[in-house]
Amino acid sequence: MSTCPYHKISEEFKPFDLTNPFPFYKKSRDEQPVFYSQELGYYVVTRYEDIKAVFSNWKTYTSENAQSPFKPIAPKAKKLMEDQGMIGLSGLSGRIPPDHTRIRRIVSMAFNLSRFKKLEPGIRALAIEMIEKFENEGHAEIVKQLAYDLPALVIFMLLGVPNEDVQQVKSWAESRLLITWGDLTEEEQLVHAQNMVRYWEYCQNLVALRKENPTDDLPGDLVRLQAEGHEISDREIAAICYSQLFAGHETTTSLMGNGIRELLLHPESWKAICENPSLIPNAIEEILRFSPSIVSWRRKSLEDSEIGGVTIPAGSNLLLVMGSANRDEANFENGETFDIQRPNAKEHLSFGYGIHFCLGSPLAKLEFKIVLEELTRKIPHLTIKENQAFQFALNTSFRAPVALEVEW
Repeated sequence: MSTCPYHKISEEFKPFDLTNPFPFYKKSRDEQPVFYSQELGYYVVTRYEDIKAVFSNWKTYTSENAQSPFKPIAPKAKKLMEDQGMIGLSGLSGRIPPDHTRIRRIVSMAFNLSRFKKLEPGIRALAIEMIEKFENEGHAEIVKQLAYDLPALVIFMLLGVPNEDVQQVKSWAESRLLITWGDLTEEEQLVHAQNMVRYWEYCQNLVALRKENPTDDLPGDLVRLQAEGHEISDREIAAICYSQLFAGHETTTSLMGNGIRELLLHPESWKAICENPSLIPNAIEEILRFSPSIVSWRRKSLEDSEIGGVTIPAGSNLLLVMGSANRDEANFENGETFDIQRPNAKEHLSFGYGIHFCLGSPLAKLEFKIVLEELTRKIPHLTIKENQAFQFALNTSFRAPVALEVEW
């Protein structure tokens, strides 16, 4: 057992640079699978079994820091958010039992596979409409012209939000990503905090409107369940909307960008799903394993514990690197190889594990399945534009190309 938190590998760790973190992840798994990052003030965990064990043990490793900003919020930005009651705001991922159990049970009554399946015709119509806008052009920027808007429009269907609000909500969601997981100056924090206040006000208004005029959508269903006697407050319903308007599209946009990029960087895989669309579901699982939208998530140790032979003092913050765990060759044979027919691809940890497993995972996979079905049907000769430099937003957790140029 090691009690020394420092290891030289921490000097090589670049937590905010997600351009290509995978060689470092492998080195960490091989040399020091648990190490302390002075820059972040977190213990970083990189092996599959260790991360799965932490996710499984919510009593020792709380999720209450999952939505906390990595960098302390500057006084002006913090006061602005405190005045609106936003400090510590979370949908489900930052909550623990019994509140987590109570709220998740109620949300599951409205946010489930049955509702998702009802959206399928609308999702397919959207995908076809968006692809047809560029299919005769011979080239496209896939993130901007497909992956950016489609998931937002879908989650807006689910939450009953007008389509004209897409760009505004996307902008607010980016502010939430950067202020929580980014590396901002005090001035930048203040700008993004102002956006987050507007975002929170918007979500509270969604709930207020449903109380006046009931609707057949997620917030409408939650308001109805509340009226029927289920224990969920207006603030908790608004917090679910706040969470879903971010997680419900930001990560799916990233999944599509990462996925299409990986398939085109492995043209034999793209050809395979064009010729045999039945391979698409497992291809999506392999994309989630090999190039996940979220490469890391957080926990906090409530008591002295041990992970991978390293002593973790009570009160320590943990960064669980699922992007590393998903390539751990102790669980995935030839884990650094992209293989859309991998038999255990769905054992990835990209949606978490245990009581906080992502409720929206079936919807994300359904959306991407439909997009790949229509894209391979309409533009089977799609290729990636050569010599493009891929850029990734500076943050610790959310990884996807900002743009993806393709041609045919």
